[in-house]
Amino acid sequence: MSEIIIKKKKFVPELRDGKSEDIVTVPKEIAECSGIIINGKRLKSLIFTTDIAIIMNNNADAIFAVYPFTPHPSIFSAITSVAQAPVFAGVGGGTTKGVRSRDMALLAESHGCIAVVLNAPAPLETFRLVSGSVICPIVATIVSEYSNIEERIEAGASILNVSGGANTPDIVKKTREINSTIPIIATGGATAESILKTIDAGANAISYTPPSNGDLFRIKMDRYRELAKQNFLEGEGEE
Repeated sequence: MSEIIIKKKKFVPELRDGKSEDIVTVPKEIAECSGIIINGKRLKSLIFTTDIAIIMNNNADAIFAVYPFTPHPSIFSAITSVAQAPVFAGVGGGTTKGVRSRDMALLAESHGCIAVVLNAPAPLETFRLVSGSVICPIVATIVSEYSNIEERIEAGASILNVSGGANTPDIVKKTREINSTIPIIATGGATAESILKTIDAGANAISYTPPSNGDLFRIKMDRYRELAKQNFLEGEGEE
């Protein structure tokens, strides 16, 4: 007679440092993906932001610091000085490319960034220059099913970042048909359904775009106003 073993759900203690109970929490559905192991750390969730306050107050496994401006060492320094998780740093690929992207990648690595990210238009020569300069993983951004993935991998990319809007799951699926083992980070969208669909398509990790600082402040201010009203009404009752 076979023995039935029932696994008990383990209790996980949770502690915070006391400075605030407010942190940006990534969607729980992201836990369903396999993750990507870099230097012994398994990364499933990446928060896509350069907001210093959000970077310091979130529960994501890594920071995805890519922005639409010329990369600069001072930005790497600011982000890594407050980040409590590994940082993926944008080093150009569009307007910024070639030797400057190579130099920015080396500076990002020297600031402790765990990987560098090249934007979709980055020429293959830029990948080659960066791969010849850094030892950390290079992330290639893929925005279309027509992107030449294999060429980017051959030129030095070791991770793909799929960012195709509503078409992301389809691009991930087609990418998996081309290469079954390359690590894939993908945007998960705004809903649990879209995140799970992207994971099911083959994404190993999900990048999450958090609410803006303004949206978060609006929610908190609404709560403060309600609290002020409640305190006022309770004060009237005491009289």
